[in-house]
Amino acid sequence: MPKHAQKPVCILATGGTISMQKTAHGYAPMPGFLKNAMATIPELQNPDMPTYVIDEFEKPIDSANMTPEHWYRIGDYIKKNDGEYSGFVVLHGTDTMAYSASALSFMLENLKKPVILTGSQLPLFETRNDARENLINALWIAGNYVIPEVCVYFNTKLFRGNRVKKIDASSFSAFASPNFPTLGKIGTTIRIRQELLLKPSQNDLHLQKFQPIHAGILRIFPGMSLDMIQQMLQPPLQALVLQSYGVGTAPEDPHFLNLIEKAVSQGIVIVNCSQCSYAKVRMSDYAAGSALLDTGVISGADMTVEAALTKLFYLFSKKLPLDEIKHRMKLPLCGELTE
Repeated sequence: MPKHAQKPVCILATGGTISMQKTAHGYAPMPGFLKNAMATIPELQNPDMPTYVIDEFEKPIDSANMTPEHWYRIGDYIKKNDGEYSGFVVLHGTDTMAYSASALSFMLENLKKPVILTGSQLPLFETRNDARENLINALWIAGNYVIPEVCVYFNTKLFRGNRVKKIDASSFSAFASPNFPTLGKIGTTIRIRQELLLKPSQNDLHLQKFQPIHAGILRIFPGMSLDMIQQMLQPPLQALVLQSYGVGTAPEDPHFLNLIEKAVSQGIVIVNCSQCSYAKVRMSDYAAGSALLDTGVISGADMTVEAALTKLFYLFSKKLPLDEIKHRMKLPLCGELTE
Protein backbone atom coordinates (compact mmCIF):
# COMPACT_ATOMS: atom_id res chain seq x y z
CA MET A 1 0.00 0.00 0.00
CA PRO A 2 1.37 3.47 -0.88
CA LYS A 3 2.20 5.84 1.93
CA HIS A 4 0.13 8.93 2.56
CA ALA A 5 1.55 12.18 1.29
CA GLN A 6 2.76 14.62 3.92
CA LYS A 7 0.54 17.35 2.56
CA PRO A 8 -3.26 17.16 2.72
CA VAL A 9 -5.59 16.78 -0.23
CA CYS A 10 -7.76 19.75 -1.15
CA ILE A 11 -11.43 19.00 -1.79
CA LEU A 12 -12.82 21.85 -3.88
CA ALA A 13 -16.61 21.77 -4.06
CA THR A 14 -18.11 23.56 -7.04
CA GLY A 15 -21.62 22.20 -6.59
CA GLY A 16 -23.41 19.42 -8.43
CA THR A 17 -25.73 16.67 -7.23
CA ILE A 18 -23.28 15.40 -4.63
CA SER A 19 -23.80 18.55 -2.52
CA MET A 20 -27.48 19.15 -3.25
CA GLN A 21 -30.53 19.06 -1.02
CA LYS A 22 -34.21 18.87 -1.82
CA THR A 23 -36.08 22.10 -2.40
CA ALA A 24 -39.59 22.95 -3.55
CA HIS A 25 -38.18 23.15 -7.10
CA GLY A 26 -36.13 19.94 -7.01
CA TYR A 27 -32.52 19.24 -6.03
CA ALA A 28 -30.36 22.37 -5.68
CA PRO A 29 -26.79 22.99 -4.40
CA MET A 30 -26.59 24.37 -0.86
CA PRO A 31 -23.62 26.36 0.54
CA GLY A 32 -22.01 24.72 3.57
CA PHE A 33 -23.97 21.49 3.28
CA LEU A 34 -21.06 19.39 2.09
CA LYS A 35 -18.72 20.16 4.98
CA ASN A 36 -21.39 19.27 7.52
CA ALA A 37 -22.34 16.09 5.68
CA MET A 38 -18.74 14.90 5.36
CA ALA A 39 -18.22 15.31 9.10
CA THR A 40 -20.77 12.52 9.64
CA ILE A 41 -19.00 9.96 7.41
CA PRO A 42 -17.00 7.60 9.67
CA GLU A 43 -14.66 6.44 6.89
CA LEU A 44 -13.34 9.97 6.41
CA GLN A 45 -12.33 10.12 10.07
CA ASN A 46 -10.33 6.88 9.84
CA PRO A 47 -6.60 7.47 10.46
CA ASP A 48 -5.80 5.45 7.33
CA MET A 49 -7.46 8.10 5.17
CA PRO A 50 -5.43 10.99 3.76
CA THR A 51 -5.89 14.26 5.58
CA TYR A 52 -7.94 16.81 3.66
CA VAL A 53 -9.10 20.40 3.61
CA ILE A 54 -12.49 21.41 2.20
CA ASP A 55 -13.10 24.60 0.28
CA GLU A 56 -16.06 25.49 -1.88
CA PHE A 57 -17.42 28.00 -4.31
CA GLU A 58 -19.13 30.82 -2.46
CA LYS A 59 -22.19 30.02 -4.58
CA PRO A 60 -22.15 26.33 -5.55
CA ILE A 61 -23.77 25.69 -8.92
CA ASP A 62 -25.61 23.06 -10.88
CA SER A 63 -23.09 22.01 -13.54
CA ALA A 64 -25.63 22.93 -16.24
CA ASN A 65 -24.57 26.51 -15.39
CA MET A 66 -20.83 25.81 -15.86
CA THR A 67 -18.98 28.30 -18.09
CA PRO A 68 -15.35 28.85 -19.20
CA GLU A 69 -15.11 31.44 -16.40
CA HIS A 70 -15.85 28.68 -13.90
CA TRP A 71 -13.16 26.52 -15.51
CA TYR A 72 -10.74 29.38 -14.96
CA ARG A 73 -11.82 29.78 -11.33
CA ILE A 74 -11.11 26.09 -10.70
CA GLY A 75 -7.79 26.22 -12.56
CA ASP A 76 -6.74 29.44 -10.85
CA TYR A 77 -7.50 27.97 -7.44
CA ILE A 78 -5.36 24.92 -8.21
CA LYS A 79 -2.52 27.05 -9.57
CA LYS A 80 -2.47 29.36 -6.54
CA ASN A 81 -2.66 26.52 -4.02
CA ASP A 82 -0.54 23.95 -5.83
CA GLY A 83 2.26 24.03 -3.27
CA GLU A 84 -0.04 23.46 -0.30
CA TYR A 85 -1.57 20.12 -1.29
CA SER A 86 -0.59 16.67 -2.53
CA GLY A 87 -3.55 16.63 -4.90
CA PHE A 88 -6.99 18.02 -5.61
CA VAL A 89 -10.45 16.47 -5.65
CA VAL A 90 -12.94 18.68 -7.50
CA LEU A 91 -16.57 17.93 -6.71
CA HIS A 92 -18.60 18.69 -9.80
CA GLY A 93 -21.97 17.98 -11.34
CA THR A 94 -22.07 15.13 -13.85
CA ASP A 95 -23.81 16.89 -16.74
CA THR A 96 -20.80 18.96 -17.84
CA MET A 97 -18.04 17.11 -16.00
CA ALA A 98 -16.53 15.80 -19.26
CA TYR A 99 -16.27 19.37 -20.59
CA SER A 100 -14.64 20.65 -17.39
CA ALA A 101 -12.21 17.73 -17.13
CA SER A 102 -11.16 18.24 -20.76
CA ALA A 103 -10.81 22.00 -20.33
CA LEU A 104 -8.71 21.69 -17.17
CA SER A 105 -6.45 19.11 -18.82
CA PHE A 106 -5.44 21.77 -21.36
CA MET A 107 -5.51 24.76 -18.99
CA LEU A 108 -3.23 23.22 -16.36
CA GLU A 109 0.01 22.93 -18.29
CA ASN A 110 2.88 20.94 -16.70
CA LEU A 111 0.65 19.41 -14.01
CA LYS A 112 2.59 17.21 -11.58
CA LYS A 113 -0.08 15.96 -9.19
CA PRO A 114 -3.57 14.48 -9.41
CA VAL A 115 -6.59 16.64 -10.10
CA ILE A 116 -9.57 14.28 -9.82
CA LEU A 117 -13.09 15.36 -10.70
CA THR A 118 -15.91 13.36 -9.17
CA GLY A 119 -19.54 13.72 -8.22
CA SER A 120 -22.59 11.53 -7.95
CA GLN A 121 -25.93 10.60 -9.43
CA LEU A 122 -27.62 10.83 -6.02
CA PRO A 123 -26.91 13.44 -3.32
CA LEU A 124 -24.80 12.65 -0.29
CA PHE A 125 -27.77 13.12 2.06
CA GLU A 126 -29.79 10.32 0.44
CA THR A 127 -29.74 7.03 2.36
CA ARG A 128 -28.90 5.12 -0.81
CA ASN A 129 -26.32 7.03 -2.85
CA ASP A 130 -23.15 6.72 -4.91
CA ALA A 131 -21.67 9.92 -3.50
CA ARG A 132 -19.94 8.35 -0.52
CA GLU A 133 -18.01 5.74 -2.52
CA ASN A 134 -16.96 8.21 -5.21
CA LEU A 135 -15.80 10.77 -2.65
CA ILE A 136 -13.87 8.32 -0.47
CA ASN A 137 -12.03 6.65 -3.35
CA ALA A 138 -11.24 9.89 -5.19
CA LEU A 139 -9.77 11.24 -1.95
CA TRP A 140 -7.82 8.03 -1.35
CA ILE A 141 -6.28 8.08 -4.84
CA ALA A 142 -5.44 11.79 -4.72
CA GLY A 143 -3.69 11.36 -1.39
CA ASN A 144 -1.78 8.17 -2.16
CA TYR A 145 -0.74 8.19 -5.80
CA VAL A 146 1.36 10.44 -8.01
CA ILE A 147 -0.82 10.92 -11.09
CA PRO A 148 0.27 14.01 -13.04
CA GLU A 149 -2.95 14.64 -14.92
CA VAL A 150 -6.59 15.63 -14.74
CA CYS A 151 -8.82 12.60 -14.14
CA VAL A 152 -12.42 11.65 -13.54
CA TYR A 153 -13.24 9.08 -10.88
CA PHE A 154 -16.65 7.45 -11.00
CA ASN A 155 -18.07 4.11 -9.88
CA THR A 156 -14.82 2.20 -9.25
CA LYS A 157 -13.02 3.57 -12.32
CA LEU A 158 -10.37 6.24 -12.82
CA PHE A 159 -10.45 7.82 -16.27
CA ARG A 160 -8.24 10.27 -18.13
CA GLY A 161 -10.28 13.46 -17.92
CA ASN A 162 -10.13 14.42 -21.59
CA ARG A 163 -11.24 10.95 -22.70
CA VAL A 164 -14.54 10.62 -20.84
CA LYS A 165 -18.13 11.00 -21.94
CA LYS A 166 -21.26 10.93 -19.85
CA ILE A 167 -23.17 7.94 -21.20
CA ASP A 168 -25.96 7.38 -18.67
CA ALA A 169 -28.16 9.85 -16.81
CA SER A 170 -29.43 7.43 -14.16
CA SER A 171 -26.95 4.56 -13.73
CA PHE A 172 -24.13 4.82 -11.19
CA SER A 173 -21.87 3.96 -14.15
CA ALA A 174 -22.42 7.39 -15.62
CA PHE A 175 -19.13 7.72 -17.51
CA ALA A 176 -17.10 5.79 -20.04
CA SER A 177 -13.81 6.27 -21.84
CA PRO A 178 -14.65 4.73 -25.21
CA ASN A 179 -11.35 5.14 -27.03
CA PHE A 180 -8.80 4.88 -24.23
CA PRO A 181 -8.32 2.37 -21.39
CA THR A 182 -9.21 3.29 -17.82
CA LEU A 183 -6.25 4.55 -15.81
CA GLY A 184 -7.29 2.63 -12.72
CA LYS A 185 -9.77 0.15 -11.32
CA ILE A 186 -10.81 0.22 -7.69
CA GLY A 187 -12.14 -2.93 -6.04
CA THR A 188 -10.80 -4.94 -3.11
CA THR A 189 -7.45 -3.76 -4.41
CA ILE A 190 -6.49 -0.61 -6.30
CA ARG A 191 -4.73 -0.97 -9.61
CA ILE A 192 -3.33 2.16 -11.23
CA ARG A 193 -1.93 1.53 -14.68
CA GLN A 194 1.31 3.47 -14.39
CA GLU A 195 2.29 2.70 -17.99
CA LEU A 196 -0.69 4.71 -19.24
CA LEU A 197 -0.07 7.83 -17.17
CA LEU A 198 1.31 11.01 -18.68
CA LYS A 199 4.92 11.73 -17.86
CA PRO A 200 5.41 14.62 -15.39
CA SER A 201 6.87 17.80 -16.86
CA GLN A 202 9.99 19.40 -15.47
CA ASN A 203 8.54 22.87 -16.09
CA ASP A 204 6.53 24.94 -13.62
CA LEU A 205 2.77 24.65 -13.52
CA HIS A 206 1.20 27.19 -15.87
CA LEU A 207 -2.45 28.17 -16.18
CA GLN A 208 -3.65 29.07 -19.65
CA LYS A 209 -6.81 31.10 -19.40
CA PHE A 210 -9.35 30.56 -22.15
CA GLN A 211 -10.29 33.61 -24.16
CA PRO A 212 -13.82 33.91 -25.56
CA ILE A 213 -14.11 32.41 -29.04
CA HIS A 214 -17.00 31.89 -31.42
CA ALA A 215 -17.22 28.12 -31.67
CA GLY A 216 -19.96 25.68 -32.50
CA ILE A 217 -20.90 22.01 -32.84
CA LEU A 218 -22.73 20.72 -35.91
CA ARG A 219 -24.12 17.19 -35.97
CA ILE A 220 -24.77 15.90 -39.48
CA PHE A 221 -28.06 14.08 -40.10
CA PRO A 222 -30.02 12.93 -43.14
CA GLY A 223 -32.21 15.70 -44.54
CA MET A 224 -30.35 18.54 -42.81
CA SER A 225 -31.05 22.02 -44.12
CA LEU A 226 -28.27 23.56 -46.18
CA ASP A 227 -29.68 27.00 -45.38
CA MET A 228 -29.23 26.28 -41.69
CA ILE A 229 -25.65 25.15 -42.26
CA GLN A 230 -24.93 28.24 -44.34
CA GLN A 231 -26.25 30.47 -41.57
CA MET A 232 -24.12 28.68 -39.00
CA LEU A 233 -20.93 29.02 -41.05
CA GLN A 234 -21.12 32.81 -41.18
CA PRO A 235 -18.83 35.25 -39.33
CA PRO A 236 -18.05 35.66 -36.49
CA LEU A 237 -17.70 31.83 -36.30
CA GLN A 238 -14.06 30.87 -35.73
CA ALA A 239 -14.17 27.14 -35.07
CA LEU A 240 -16.53 24.23 -35.55
CA VAL A 241 -16.64 20.63 -34.35
CA LEU A 242 -18.33 18.67 -37.12
CA GLN A 243 -19.92 15.43 -35.91
CA SER A 244 -19.85 13.13 -38.91
CA TYR A 245 -20.89 9.54 -39.46
CA GLY A 246 -18.78 6.47 -38.67
CA VAL A 247 -15.11 6.97 -39.45
CA GLY A 248 -15.65 10.52 -40.71
CA THR A 249 -18.05 10.38 -43.64
CA ALA A 250 -20.51 13.09 -44.69
CA PRO A 251 -22.89 13.67 -47.61
CA GLU A 252 -21.16 14.03 -50.97
CA ASP A 253 -23.66 16.73 -51.89
CA PRO A 254 -21.60 19.34 -53.79
CA HIS A 255 -23.60 22.20 -52.25
CA PHE A 256 -22.79 20.98 -48.74
CA LEU A 257 -19.12 20.45 -49.60
CA ASN A 258 -18.92 23.91 -51.16
CA LEU A 259 -20.25 25.46 -47.96
CA ILE A 260 -17.63 23.63 -45.89
CA GLU A 261 -14.80 24.48 -48.28
CA LYS A 262 -15.80 28.14 -48.36
CA ALA A 263 -15.86 28.28 -44.56
CA VAL A 264 -12.38 26.75 -44.36
CA SER A 265 -11.06 29.21 -46.95
CA GLN A 266 -12.41 32.05 -44.80
CA GLY A 267 -10.34 30.88 -41.83
CA ILE A 268 -12.87 28.80 -39.89
CA VAL A 269 -11.16 25.81 -38.29
CA ILE A 270 -13.37 22.74 -38.75
CA VAL A 271 -12.55 19.54 -36.86
CA ASN A 272 -14.18 16.25 -37.80
CA CYS A 273 -15.24 14.02 -34.90
CA SER A 274 -17.36 10.90 -35.20
CA GLN A 275 -20.91 10.61 -33.89
CA CYS A 276 -19.98 7.10 -32.73
CA SER A 277 -18.63 6.84 -29.20
CA TYR A 278 -16.21 4.10 -30.22
CA ALA A 279 -14.51 5.40 -33.35
CA LYS A 280 -11.46 7.01 -34.88
CA VAL A 281 -11.90 9.37 -37.82
CA ARG A 282 -10.20 8.08 -40.98
CA MET A 283 -11.60 10.22 -43.75
CA SER A 284 -9.58 8.54 -46.51
CA ASP A 285 -11.27 5.15 -45.94
CA TYR A 286 -14.37 6.11 -47.93
CA ALA A 287 -15.06 8.43 -50.85
CA ALA A 288 -17.68 10.17 -48.68
CA GLY A 289 -14.92 10.97 -46.21
CA SER A 290 -12.23 11.84 -48.75
CA ALA A 291 -14.53 14.50 -50.22
CA LEU A 292 -14.69 16.11 -46.78
CA LEU A 293 -10.92 15.82 -46.34
CA ASP A 294 -10.42 17.62 -49.65
CA THR A 295 -12.31 20.66 -48.33
CA GLY A 296 -9.64 21.23 -45.67
CA VAL A 297 -11.47 19.76 -42.70
CA ILE A 298 -9.13 18.45 -39.96
CA SER A 299 -9.40 14.94 -38.55
CA GLY A 300 -10.27 14.83 -34.87
CA ALA A 301 -8.99 11.24 -34.72
CA ASP A 302 -10.53 9.57 -31.64
CA MET A 303 -11.14 12.73 -29.61
CA THR A 304 -14.41 13.22 -27.82
CA VAL A 305 -16.45 16.22 -28.85
CA GLU A 306 -15.82 17.69 -25.39
CA ALA A 307 -12.05 17.38 -25.83
CA ALA A 308 -12.09 18.76 -29.38
CA LEU A 309 -14.15 21.79 -28.38
CA THR A 310 -12.08 22.70 -25.32
CA LYS A 311 -8.86 22.10 -27.25
CA LEU A 312 -10.04 24.71 -29.76
CA PHE A 313 -10.66 27.13 -26.89
CA TYR A 314 -7.15 26.41 -25.63
CA LEU A 315 -5.30 26.85 -28.93
CA PHE A 316 -7.18 29.97 -29.98
CA SER A 317 -6.45 31.44 -26.53
CA LYS A 318 -2.74 31.08 -27.22
CA LYS A 319 -3.11 33.49 -30.16
CA LEU A 320 -1.46 31.04 -32.55
CA PRO A 321 -1.53 31.40 -36.35
CA LEU A 322 -4.34 29.40 -37.96
CA ASP A 323 -1.92 26.94 -39.59
CA GLU A 324 -0.36 26.23 -36.20
CA ILE A 325 -3.78 25.73 -34.58
CA LYS A 326 -4.70 23.25 -37.32
CA HIS A 327 -1.39 21.44 -36.89
CA ARG A 328 -1.70 21.14 -33.11
CA MET A 329 -5.31 19.98 -33.34
CA LYS A 330 -3.95 16.79 -34.92
CA LEU A 331 -1.32 16.22 -32.23
CA PRO A 332 -1.81 14.74 -28.73
CA LEU A 333 -1.05 17.58 -26.31
CA CYS A 334 -2.09 15.86 -23.08
CA GLY A 335 -3.29 12.40 -24.05
CA GLU A 336 -6.57 13.53 -25.63
CA LEU A 337 -6.10 11.64 -28.91
CA THR A 338 -4.33 8.65 -30.40
CA GLU A 339 -2.16 9.42 -33.41
